[in-house]
Amino acid sequence: MLLYSLDLFGTAVFAISGAWVACRKDMDIFGAMVLAFVTAVGGGTIRDVLLGATPVFWFQDTLYLTVILASTLLAIALRNWHEKAKWPLQVADALGLAVFVVIGADKALTYGAEPVVAVMMGVLTGCGGGAIRDVLADEIPNVLRNEVYASAAIAGGALFVFLDSVLGFTLAAVISSTLVLLMRLLALYNNISLPRFQLPKINN
Repeated sequence: MLLYSLDLFGTAVFAISGAWVACRKDMDIFGAMVLAFVTAVGGGTIRDVLLGATPVFWFQDTLYLTVILASTLLAIALRNWHEKAKWPLQVADALGLAVFVVIGADKALTYGAEPVVAVMMGVLTGCGGGAIRDVLADEIPNVLRNEVYASAAIAGGALFVFLDSVLGFTLAAVISSTLVLLMRLLALYNNISLPRFQLPKINN
């Protein structure tokens, strides 16, 4: 029940971030709804399709759609507060990422996926929606830039897959989600990023 509640919380946070990107791009309410939807459930939808877990999760539990709709309307109403809410939203986003990674990896294992595939499904669940949002908003996805985001998801997913077979789901979920959360928050607080590489300039 706690994990489900955190999943809905993460869905709301991701939806708000998608709606605010739409506002920043001067989109209408339909555009805000689209970006909120793909951010919140895009990664999980692709995961379910790849795993053959159909109908996908939000078909079976439409509360996710209600949460997305409510979150989008709230984000639009509070759009003038987006700068003041930046840090709280980033913390909430980190928590959502941590939960989504565990849920994605666990679902993949439930459907008999190999460990490396389970890690990939965890990363896809946590990062896929944001990547789709950024592409639709004509931006380079965060996961392809130098932020410690996908790397935190990979570390947490790998740890969960390992610990799940040793400690069981509950402890594995707590430990691995805590790792994702701490990695993301430490990176934000200390402005830590992955190294970037550029092609050398050729002087003619």
